[in-house]
Amino acid sequence: MNIQTDLSLDLVVDAPQLVTLPVAESDARFPVHRIYCVGRNYAAHAVEMGHDPEKEPPFFFQKAPDTILQPGENFPYPAQSENVHYEMEHVIAIGKGGSDIAVADALDHVYGYGVGLDMTRRDLQGVAKKMGRPWEVGKSFEHSAPMSAIHPVAKIGHPAEGAVTLKVNGALKQDGDLNQLIWKSEEVISYLSGLFTLQPGDLIMTGTPAGVGAVVRGDVMEGAVAGIDAIAVTVV
Repeated sequence: MNIQTDLSLDLVVDAPQLVTLPVAESDARFPVHRIYCVGRNYAAHAVEMGHDPEKEPPFFFQKAPDTILQPGENFPYPAQSENVHYEMEHVIAIGKGGSDIAVADALDHVYGYGVGLDMTRRDLQGVAKKMGRPWEVGKSFEHSAPMSAIHPVAKIGHPAEGAVTLKVNGALKQDGDLNQLIWKSEEVISYLSGLFTLQPGDLIMTGTPAGVGAVVRGDVMEGAVAGIDAIAVTVV
């Protein structure tokens, strides 16, 4: 019996709603299982956050699937923070799961790609770092993962380069390139699959370029990864 899909079960509370993202140029939807995020995967961003950019094993944190903000929706400024930052990212959508996936085979597990924002309560994250605590309070709050539609590999291939940009109220704040990733997409998938059994529906946010900064209510964030997609999100 598949408990997740058996609607005949006598559930004592309402079941969580399935989180999905649109598939570009289609009525189909991509079901989201988990969201993995790669920390400090651009050298310049590592430097601006006070860390050594030398290549080291990647590290990961997670956002809950229901933190996703659907395309076209506004971002509500979150509670308990006075320093909320944008982080523009390239997103991998896993179509075929597995463990201990070889680097040479990793891209065969990708369904498609999208773009997203890793919105961060930087002040709360900073407190967590100083106290040696997990980052969820700064990273995995409601609406903290604005996302685009997912674009299938069959339509766009596997982008390995392309500008990663973010503008706030028309002013360019982040300007990187996929070719600057310390750990490339296939390396991230392979390494992550040694730590977790990847599942169809997993999303991987691959890291952000330098230039992260704060937003306030009324700001308009316009992000893009060339060759994939763009998003526009208003802070309310």
